[in-house]
Amino acid sequence: MSNVVVHRRSLLLGSMVLAVAPVAAHATSDLGKPAPLFTATDSNGKSWSLAGLRGKIVVLETTNHGCPYVGKHYRSGNMQAQQREAAAGGMIWLTVASSAPGKQGYVTATQANEIVAEHHAAPAAVLLDPESAIARAYGATVTPHMYIIDASGVLVYKGGIDSIATADSNDIPRAKQYVRAALAELLADKPVTDASTRPYGCNLKYAESA
Repeated sequence: MSNVVVHRRSLLLGSMVLAVAPVAAHATSDLGKPAPLFTATDSNGKSWSLAGLRGKIVVLETTNHGCPYVGKHYRSGNMQAQQREAAAGGMIWLTVASSAPGKQGYVTATQANEIVAEHHAAPAAVLLDPESAIARAYGATVTPHMYIIDASGVLVYKGGIDSIATADSNDIPRAKQYVRAALAELLADKPVTDASTRPYGCNLKYAESA
């Protein structure tokens, strides 16, 4: 492979990864504090509110089906496995589609359900967030960007799903699974050891601010 091709590929992937600048100055996703409340409709027309989930551990996963970093965890089955583990533990896993209309990752309700079926995914719901309201409230920068809210409504984790920031599925087995470890600690009534980690993925395709 020529140096030109390698450089071009690096630029392409580099344009997708985490933007370090904050996407919203008013984001309030502070660890140890009440998580930002939201209400949203899922791909089946059901309304969900964070306030209504008090008493449950909630996982938020921002998604973009066109992102290779999201694809890494779905092609391998890693995301689906963790979704099922969370459900088995009585937790609520919400996949949040926050791409704006006309941008990569935007989905209609029908498209969201088709993607879930294709990937044999198992979230409790796919929340449609075309105005990026949920993403903006939490200060999400990439897909996937992960958040965990404990049963009392407090944000106890934010960051990456794991520790190796690549789009290569082969890296998953040797990565530290931050979300899985955090959920195991919560179920054991222990504090989350790695509560804030570096998220990685494709830049979240925000809707324009009102």
